[in-house]
Amino acid sequence: YVMLVGGRHGGIGTEKWWCPVRYTHLDDGSHWEASYISDLYYADIYKYDNGNATFDDWDSNGNGIFAEWKMTGRDKMDFYPDVYIGRLACRNSYEAQKMVEKIITYETTTYGQDWFKKMVGIGGDTFPDQSDPYYDGELSILESKDYMEEVGIETTTLFTSDNTLTGPDDIINAVSQGCGFLNFEGHGNPMSWANHPPYDGDTWIGIDVMDFHKFSNTGMYPVCMIGGCHNSQFNVSILNLLKFGEIKDIYYKSEWSPESFGWWIVRMADKGAIASIGNTGLGYGAIGDNNDDGIPDTLQFYGGFIDGEFFRVYAEEGKDILGETYGTTLTNYIMKFPPMEDQIDAKTVEEWVLLGDPSLKIGGYPS
Repeated sequence: YVMLVGGRHGGIGTEKWWCPVRYTHLDDGSHWEASYISDLYYADIYKYDNGNATFDDWDSNGNGIFAEWKMTGRDKMDFYPDVYIGRLACRNSYEAQKMVEKIITYETTTYGQDWFKKMVGIGGDTFPDQSDPYYDGELSILESKDYMEEVGIETTTLFTSDNTLTGPDDIINAVSQGCGFLNFEGHGNPMSWANHPPYDGDTWIGIDVMDFHKFSNTGMYPVCMIGGCHNSQFNVSILNLLKFGEIKDIYYKSEWSPESFGWWIVRMADKGAIASIGNTGLGYGAIGDNNDDGIPDTLQFYGGFIDGEFFRVYAEEGKDILGETYGTTLTNYIMKFPPMEDQIDAKTVEEWVLLGDPSLKIGGYPS
């Protein structure tokens, strides 16, 4: 297990980091970003070259541009995590101290508690389309619900389709009652998460970081899955507002958030989550049933698959050390969808980051 400790601590023209980050250079043609953070770089140590294990530096062409995938060429990478990695993106010693206390509290007091046997799942119609009969986010929640029921964990669903999700207070109230797992499936940015009512792409219902202070789940911290774009983009900073030449773009993308959604919900003292998993960049999902196999594509590909696979690995493979659950999920995805064969599969695994202690015992230890 390898835990990286340290986030961004300032810098305007050049970011400053307590613990370094690696930016990939995969350009997906979205015109949103051509680079994003990937902690998978630190976990993928080796690759096999003609049967021999060699160091995988994610720069196979030696041009100094890491994890490159552009029209002009690409780096050949292994992707498989060789160690179980996680990061505490702490920006100061106070956050670090509070995270240590929170992790110790979790591992020594959670075991056997009734609240741990609950999950809160939040979703809606992620890609509203009259030709698509599926409410993608809700289907993802229902899939994770089925897996967790296998190990005795009950799920409270908050859905836009049945009006159990009408605003942030619904989320605050459900989480504050205590839950061992928290699953968001929808859309996001560094500051907020939301989803749509059925077939209504103009309406957004969700929660943002300014609501987090309302959580009152002291001592009852869930492992949090965040399906959405950029929720775990932990390089954001309010200092980005000083980049005057880019201010319009920065404001629109919420890159001026003091801290990212995925880290903020974890680092809060005495409330929030114990760890989160989410995307540092633009996330992807599938819609409809284009392969005509009777299974919604949202569950079979990209973000919908990898998020659901985490819960399957926990429930069916019995992986209850957080980093191992996370790392096994990545490995299973890479085996099923070789990233060097598809640019979006590569991005899906590169950007999926664990913000938490990889050695954490999910559910805690017996006293």
